[in-house]
Amino acid sequence: VQLQASGGGLVQAGGSLRLSCAASGRAFNRYTMAWFRQAPGKEREFVTAIKWGNTLYADSVKGRFTISRDNAKNTVYLQMSSLKFEDTALYFCAASSTVIQSAISDAHAYPYWGQGTQVTVSS
Repeated sequence: VQLQASGGGLVQAGGSLRLSCAASGRAFNRYTMAWFRQAPGKEREFVTAIKWGNTLYADSVKGRFTISRDNAKNTVYLQMSSLKFEDTALYFCAASSTVIQSAISDAHAYPYWGQGTQVTVSS
């Protein structure tokens, strides 16, 4: 599976952005898709994931971010609203066909990664 993330940019605090992650390959619907982010000088952190129809969010983005997928387009989306300065980071999409529910927020459980798209929120 190859992943291509897009949609990042510069936005003011309180604004919105939608990230997209297009996947190549077959059986996209069988993959758990996730978003992670990494700010300068910080560890990569889990943002959200979607496994079949179930979603999980980090507490820091709950209520502000929404993950969705369009299996017909082999694409997963991250709708980000009420953006904060601390959301500034390089955002990565990731995929796994084998991740179990208990490991869904563990970056090591995902073998496939996109190249990252930068989100910068100005305060």
